[in-house]
Amino acid sequence: MGDVAAKIKVMPESPDVDLDELEDRLEDALPEGAEIRGFQREDVAFGLTALLPTVVVPDDAGGTEAVEEAFRDVEGVESIDVDSVGRL
Repeated sequence: MGDVAAKIKVMPESPDVDLDELEDRLEDALPEGAEIRGFQREDVAFGLTALLPTVVVPDDAGGTEAVEEAFRDVEGVESIDVDSVGRL
């Protein structure tokens, strides 16, 4: 088995959410075995900017599910969506 890289679109609750702090909270919430290999930002609308972390997880049953669940529980996150997935 190898690793899988997933780009996950994280929408903050409002434009007032500090994105640097949100990045830190997302990194702290990662389950064991997962790591973030960088963030991108995407302007959405009305001053709202989405975070797009690239998350690397082991290629096993469940895939990115544990990361998605962990990110949903992070303060300041409105929603998450897996944007793309690929093997490393």
